[in-house]
Parts: sequence; structure tokens; C-alpha cells
Amino acid sequence: MRAVTIKDKTLSVTDKPVPKPGGGEVRVRVRAAGLNGADQIQLRGFYPAPPGSPADIPGLEMAGEVVELGAGATRFQVGDRVLGILGGGGQAEQCVVHERVLMPVPERLSWAEAGGVAEVYTTAHDALFTQGGLQAGERLLVHGAAGGVGSAAVQLAVNAGARVTATVRNPDSRELVAALGAEVIAPEGFEQHGPFDLVLELVGGPNMAGNVQALEVSGRIVVIGVGAGRKVELDLQKLMTKRARIFSSTLRARPLEQKAAAARAVERSVLPFLASGAIKVPIAATFGLEQAQEAYEWFAAGGKFGKVVLLAEATTA
Repeated sequence: MRAVTIKDKTLSVTDKPVPKPGGGEVRVRVRAAGLNGADQIQLRGFYPAPPGSPADIPGLEMAGEVVELGAGATRFQVGDRVLGILGGGGQAEQCVVHERVLMPVPERLSWAEAGGVAEVYTTAHDALFTQGGLQAGERLLVHGAAGGVGSAAVQLAVNAGARVTATVRNPDSRELVAALGAEVIAPEGFEQHGPFDLVLELVGGPNMAGNVQALEVSGRIVVIGVGAGRKVELDLQKLMTKRARIFSSTLRARPLEQKAAAARAVERSVLPFLASGAIKVPIAATFGLEQAQEAYEWFAAGGKFGKVVLLAEATTA
């Protein structure tokens, strides 16, 4: 099979053996796989795949058809359309994934849309509701709202009855994010638009002091992205005065039980909205698997609205 491969911080598309499913796993013929910031970080030599996942094939989300069942796998049948998160290996013509982190693909979704669901909607739902405890009527600030996770978070929060403000750097993307239901502002001076009950931080360290300033008393900050910087200096007295809480989270290295629980939450609370069209998967661009280098460069350039997705024409071996 063909697979995107990282070696010595260099990206290529190479031939790899077809993986075999173990107990409770299924083999999936991949039709689409989303790109994420974690893939870019892995390419730079950081954020390695967790044990048990392919070390050199990136890809944390994919959608495709089940082609083989491992021992004890009973949740899906051969031929079922599925989507899910995985520790790595999604950017290939075929992959192996545990059935407990897979979800059925809603009929209305194209392969490109389905390939861009699992990582961003699981991350956004977990950050907003499991970690951040967002409630109807609360004010939410989403930084970096034009990307995959950001646009997912805006839609989930709006559908939950929150009042959403979103920072978007690229002026060309602001109307598109506003159409999702958010008040859209430039990143500069966002502190003046509070107070916010919850801040979803997808950009990183440079925003953190302003986030504390913008918080409502007893407000919360959830950090799930640090692309603009990992380090920050905080005035702890201000944090104490606000009686604020800071949460942080990653998804990739969590144990199977936690990933399965997150998948079931998305299956219950997100898939019905995707199935009805109430929330969508904005697609910024699609590339063929053999165009992976171009796709990664396009992703890294920034300024996009929505997901970048690789489309695979899978072999049947």
C-alpha cells in the first residue's frame, strides 16, 4: 500500500506493508484523512506517535470502509463506512484501528467531509464540554476559529446555546466564520470584548495574559493549541483575583478507554447534528495522497478556513 512517510524530518509517499488487525481491531480501506497541526509538529521531529501506532506514518483521523475484522471485533461489519481517531497511520491507503474509537459515517457526508471529522470534533467537544464545562448562555471566546478545530468548536458551542466570539486573523475568513454563528473579531485587542466564561486557546502562549484579563470571575481557559508559542509569563495575582481555572489537554496519547469514551460522546452529541446538516465540516482544500508534500506546505502557510484533507485511492490487497 502507499502511505505518507516521515523519515529524518522529510516527507515522502512510499510503499508499506498492509497492516493486519489485532484483537478488537479492524482494517480500514482509507478514503480520506485529515491533516492536523499535530502532523506538522511530528514532521518537525516532535510529538511522536504513541506506542502501538505506526511511528513513521502520520494521520490522526480518517474515514473509509471496513475490509477486515480482527479477532473479537464485532461492532462493525465488512463494508461499513466508518470514521475515527487513531494514534497514527491514517494517511495511507489502509490502516488498522480499534473498533471502539470508530463511529459510523453519516450518510450525507462526502468522503472528504468524513475524513475531517474525528480529530477536530472529538478535540473540540472534549475541550468545550468535558474539560471546560460549557453551559447554555455562557460567553465563549475561540482563538484561531478559522481552522478545523476552531470552526468545529464554534458550531458545537452555538448549537449548545452559548454566545460565541471568535478571533480570526485572516480578513478573508471572517465572514465565513461569522456565518457559523459567531461574533468575529481580529485577534488584536480581544481583551476588550470580554468578559468571557470560557476561553478556548488554539493559538498558544502569546494570548494567555490577555485571556486572563478577558475572563469573567470564575472563568475557565482550556489550552489545546500552542502553534504560536509554548511559553508564557502570567500574573498569578490576576488569576487568583478572577478565581480562574486553566485546563490543558491532548488527545493522541490517551489510553484506549479514554479515547473510546470521547468517541461515544461525539457519537451521541455530534453525529446527529452532522447527519441533519445542522453542523458542517468546512473543507479548505483536498489533495491526492501522492500530493502529500504540497498539502503539508499549503496547510503550513496558514490563513485557511476549514480542513485540509488527503484523498486516497486505496489498494485492495
